[in-house]
Amino acid sequence: MKSDIRVCAAWRDAHNRPVYTLGDTCPECDAETENSAPAPFDPEDAYGEYRRALKRRGRE
Repeated sequence: MKSDIRVCAAWRDAHNRPVYTLGDTCPECDAETENSAPAPFDPEDAYGEYRRALKRRGRE
């Protein structure tokens, strides 16, 4: 699920803290913003296959 809250993509260079907004540009430096939500899963997850299989088995 995509989050509506966005963070300034250049906050490490332009600000001393993350700047959050709902818009497509940063209100302080006019830089582009990016989705602030983390990825729903890690493709490198070593146990992801087993966790998903267990979840499927629970639905049956």
